[in-house]
Amino acid sequence: MQKLRDAVHELESEGGLDPRELSSLIDRLQAVLCRALYEGSKRGDHLLTGQTTCAWVATTCRLSGPAASDRLCVGEQLEAMPQVAQALGSGEIGYQATSVICHFRKKLREDLRELCDEEQWISHAKEDSIKDLGWLADHVRYVLDPDGFDHGIEEDWGKRFLSISESGGMFHISGVLDREGGAALESAIDGLAKRLTEDDIRSPKQRRADALTEIVYHAMEAGSLPRHNRVRPQISVSTTIEGLTGELGAAASELHNGMPVSSKTVQRLACDGLLHRVLKADSLVIDVSRATPTVSAAQWRALKARYKRCCFPGCDRPINWTHPHHIEFRSRGGPSTMRNLLPLCFYHHRLVHEGAWQVVRTGEGLRFIPPERPVLTRRRWGERRRAV
Repeated sequence: MQKLRDAVHELESEGGLDPRELSSLIDRLQAVLCRALYEGSKRGDHLLTGQTTCAWVATTCRLSGPAASDRLCVGEQLEAMPQVAQALGSGEIGYQATSVICHFRKKLREDLRELCDEEQWISHAKEDSIKDLGWLADHVRYVLDPDGFDHGIEEDWGKRFLSISESGGMFHISGVLDREGGAALESAIDGLAKRLTEDDIRSPKQRRADALTEIVYHAMEAGSLPRHNRVRPQISVSTTIEGLTGELGAAASELHNGMPVSSKTVQRLACDGLLHRVLKADSLVIDVSRATPTVSAAQWRALKARYKRCCFPGCDRPINWTHPHHIEFRSRGGPSTMRNLLPLCFYHHRLVHEGAWQVVRTGEGLRFIPPERPVLTRRRWGERRRAV
């Protein structure tokens, strides 16, 4: 081990290392680690700490549970596949490809494992991408062991989860979906995540996040979601007149969970929402008015008849995926008249309110004026620059 430490120390001081060669060396060390961990598990090293085998590996190597389980699987299966072990040890194939092969063999019934042709898998591992190799493993397993494949699908179904947490003023989403659910979500998001205009500077990840938000809004506005306490799912914002108009020194408006939001966001939501007037005296609620829609159903039908899509130049988002916008903001006394209303998609509605764009009528036409400040513009995919 001291020789290995010395070699690593020497490498750290070198420059111009070949990433491919360095990655191959790391993969070869991974093979050594996997065998050592599997041998330790057979000796019962985990019993000394009172942990499960996987927990012992995770603690010893500072790995996540799935990563620890992966190392144990590779160590176990390499013992039964000497040719694959040799290919990994010599750098012919990488660790991830080896992991795919090992998991494939482990999932097969014991009486079918002898059908795992090592030479063929090594050949595929040299030529195919990791994704294609995994795809091939699934299809071969389905042919060899359809019952086992179905059982694996049901096991995967049991692993699904979704968690939503709030931290640092943002919502963090983490989850795992089964194949069908993931494919459905991916298809729905991909259809909405394309660039809306040539000037759309959002990254692909940002467009997917906005697409998910649009899907949620669309589902809530359709009114088909189950009600909770007789109330359909919706966003509730508590604000004051001063907060709505964005007056200096006004208390922050709050979402139903207590998170403060920008006055600009409240002004956007006020374009198309139900307004309740709540009167208080000595911090006690003394009167609550009936909900008043900002835009009536008849006006929304008229907007649909007049417009077919988002009004932002170049945007083709369909009318049913838009929100009514007040050209003269509702928070500034703008009327809910047809001449003061136009449909904007979620992204462009936000661009006008939070992004400080202006919309003005010029006769029967519309003019969208960008803010007079530096804005992000696209150079190449994944790169940005600032321009005035």
